[in-house]
Amino acid sequence: MPVLIAGAIIFYYMRGGAAQAKYITGAASRGSVVRSVIATGTVNPVTTVQVGSYDSGPITAIYADFNASVKAGERVAKIDPHPYQVKVDESAAALANARAQLGKDQADTAYKKITLQRNQRLLAAQAVSQDTVDSALSAYLQDVAQLALDRANIQQQQANLHDAQVNLDYTDIVSPVDGTIVSRNVDVGQTVAASFQTPTLFLIAKDLTKMQVDANVSESDIGAISAGQPGGFTVDAFPDREFAGVVGQVRQAPITVQNVVTYDVVVNVANPEMLLKPGMTANVTIVTARRDDVLRVPLAAIRFAPRSRRAREMAAADPPAPGAVSNQAQVWIEHDGKLASVTVKTGLDDGVNVEILSGDLKAGDQVVVEEARAASAGAAAGGPLSQRHF
Repeated sequence: MPVLIAGAIIFYYMRGGAAQAKYITGAASRGSVVRSVIATGTVNPVTTVQVGSYDSGPITAIYADFNASVKAGERVAKIDPHPYQVKVDESAAALANARAQLGKDQADTAYKKITLQRNQRLLAAQAVSQDTVDSALSAYLQDVAQLALDRANIQQQQANLHDAQVNLDYTDIVSPVDGTIVSRNVDVGQTVAASFQTPTLFLIAKDLTKMQVDANVSESDIGAISAGQPGGFTVDAFPDREFAGVVGQVRQAPITVQNVVTYDVVVNVANPEMLLKPGMTANVTIVTARRDDVLRVPLAAIRFAPRSRRAREMAAADPPAPGAVSNQAQVWIEHDGKLASVTVKTGLDDGVNVEILSGDLKAGDQVVVEEARAASAGAAAGGPLSQRHF
């Protein structure tokens, strides 16, 4: 009995075994092979200006709200000016006092000069002593020095007045650029404290018709990316529309998060319809290489290696030429009802298809991409049209 069982097993496998080899094929075709890098990023305005406050105090008025278009120098908010107006008035009074003091000292200096001249004439007539003349000279010179001090004091008071006026002017919060307000972080009645850190009151996008996508690209892919490459992307708000852009910058600063290093790649994109909004998440595809109208086959056809002994013997009978380059490979096609190997030279691949640079292969040839084995019952029932039996 064991002998019969062993004989049956040997006969079974000599007839092809429990499964018959089935080959799944794909057609060689002409078309494009596009290699790309996929990343995620955020849509941002090209230029965003943070508008803060130099002064501290309560907000008394808001003149611009979200989405408002503003011009450079236009007032967008107002801080209570009363404390700063008091400083201006005090500085103006101090300046007026310094100027009055200068006038008083100028009059006194003029009198001291006349007294000195009179005593000099009296000394020539021997009517006064030399000490009297020397005392008058000293008093005159002291008044001249006082005039210089008065003029310096006036300059100082003018500076104080200018400083107070500048602080008063800063109570008007103005836009530094032409743009659109995308964020407002303050309300009327809120107190702004600018003593230690300048608060951000408004965010103004300079031009929303020109946007950029800041994409995070892994360090393994960054070497293939350079400025000028096309970069398309989609956003969740418009899933059926692809926006076209161009890589404008590959920034050198690394971004490390949990030991994962990425780099910021800036993709510039026009936004004339104002569809893209700041902060949108973008799924970016950056084309790093492209070949159009080339012969291509599925990449799986290059990786395919037959498992049957007969096919392996056929491959060994037609080995690659000596000194073949590293991009030389074999594909398998049907020829007169049999598998035949074809040596080809490959070019660019995009993860799905691979470019065929040379070889006895033409568009329409069915190349084997996968070998499957099915049970005898399943094989008898038949399979899909893309599967062939050999």
